[in-house]
Amino acid sequence: MVKKQNQILVLTNDSSVFLKPGVSSAFDMFGGRVTEIKQLVARLDTASKGDCKMCEVSFAVISTFFGFVPGNYTIAPYSFVMSCKEDYELVQEKKDYAGKLAYVSTPFDKIVVCVPKDMFAILLRENALPDGKVIAVTSPDFKEECEKRGWMYLERKGARLGNENSEKVFKSIEEMC
Repeated sequence: MVKKQNQILVLTNDSSVFLKPGVSSAFDMFGGRVTEIKQLVARLDTASKGDCKMCEVSFAVISTFFGFVPGNYTIAPYSFVMSCKEDYELVQEKKDYAGKLAYVSTPFDKIVVCVPKDMFAILLRENALPDGKVIAVTSPDFKEECEKRGWMYLERKGARLGNENSEKVFKSIEEMC
């Protein structure tokens, strides 16, 4: 019998650094602060345990223009990138990224969330993430709420994740697999 691989989702928000002038996958489109998240995704995607792949990893972006976008979906650059609470609220109202995340996140065994504080608050308010399945890289303001929901909490350091947190996320997933 073949053991089912753990399914991991890594979620972040868009960046104003577009790496491609035309259409591209959401994974390939963004640079800047998204780079360290993409490096974690690549590390998880190529990791093995024994002679087997450690896990199946998926990447998704909450984007200003498209809302929730899986990493393999094709998108194009756009002129405005959300950067504050009001922007996150407006995009949530127009695109319902929290609702789409709630829908697609159910089959995943672990969801790594690296989004700004005010966007994280929206995800909490909308109950977009399942209890017990999240690694939240966020503000200390949410530490208690994360613990109540059975989530692993890591204080946001660096642009989105930070090297220390990246290592902690990797080790946590490695232990789970």
